[in-house]
Amino acid sequence: EDDIKLGAWLNTQRQQKKKGKLDRNNEKRLDDVGVVWDVLSEQWEKNYGLLVKFQQKEGHSNVPHRYIEDDIKLGIWLDTQRQLKKKGKLDQSNEKRLDEIGVVWKLNS
Repeated sequence: EDDIKLGAWLNTQRQQKKKGKLDRNNEKRLDDVGVVWDVLSEQWEKNYGLLVKFQQKEGHSNVPHRYIEDDIKLGIWLDTQRQLKKKGKLDQSNEKRLDEIGVVWKLNS
């Protein structure tokens, strides 16, 4: 609005917070309006929640590749988690949570 690029501005605020340089009053004001500070973590949590919902409904966590839930390509997301694990790049706490709901890491072709 008024030629301010809100996304870029918000990204700057996130970077300042990460560096410990965001004014506490500004941080509180942004918290009060519901700013998400870690967007990737928030997205992971949302997708994980959808996977849990799928597992509870279907009795397993083997989501078909093309499966979509709430406009999220859940099957592709799970495939990405498998690839990250294979490359040793999946966060260990996330891996543990996926293990706990029965994710099968290696699928038969």
